[in-house]
Amino acid sequence: MTDQLADHHWGVEFPAQAGQLAAVRARLDDWLAGEGLGEDDRYDLLIAVNEAASNAVEHAYGPDQPGTVHIDAEARPDGTVRVVVADCGTWRVPPPALSSRGRGLLLMRENVDEVLVDRQPSGTTVTLVVTPRHRRRGTFAAAPPLPPPRPPAPPEPVHVTAREGWVEVLVLGDVPAPAAPAIRRRILTAARGGSVPVVVDLRALGERNEGLIRSLRAVAEAAAAAGNRVVVRAPENGHARRALVAAGVDQVIDLVPHV
Repeated sequence: MTDQLADHHWGVEFPAQAGQLAAVRARLDDWLAGEGLGEDDRYDLLIAVNEAASNAVEHAYGPDQPGTVHIDAEARPDGTVRVVVADCGTWRVPPPALSSRGRGLLLMRENVDEVLVDRQPSGTTVTLVVTPRHRRRGTFAAAPPLPPPRPPAPPEPVHVTAREGWVEVLVLGDVPAPAAPAIRRRILTAARGGSVPVVVDLRALGERNEGLIRSLRAVAEAAAAAGNRVVVRAPENGHARRALVAAGVDQVIDLVPHV
């Protein structure tokens, strides 16, 4: 395992073995520190990279099939750090069971700003993007000012029920825009980052629903990355269906009548 270094770039290729991950994390951490990434952001990014690399080690190759994992990192002048984790195997998706498995995508999405998964017959590529908030002074990108504190989110109007291999989410009442992040996290947590099929029931959704619409788009993207589609049940002539169609969300979900 040899580091590949260039101006604001770092890369490594290593055997797809779990015992290699600790050394890879340490080397990437050293490079990120040298690029000026603060401790909190390094911690978040390393969690996401470790999950992506662990998935490649565990699921890309068969039990007796040798393989490699490649990681390429780039620190950009605007402060963004982009890390690509790639393998050359055939992805073997774990079964959709409500267990600790399948949390990898969830952890990645909760720790970095953007996660893109591209699965092809020739291998899988996971791209992780983080916009640092804790850069040290004196590096090529200055730390942005801290944002003002956010008001507390309203109560989450969702009820989650675990079924046999899938989860059902019942939405009750209004879901205004400020509630969108909390609703997205709640549904993605229930769906294990999109790896477990999810059915969303909107029969009791209130007329203030812009937060739910935003959340469903993000949930649908996460599910698609895991090879799933989100099923949404909504009354034929209700405001929920009209809002989904107006926002174009019906194009990325399976919208079915509520019966």
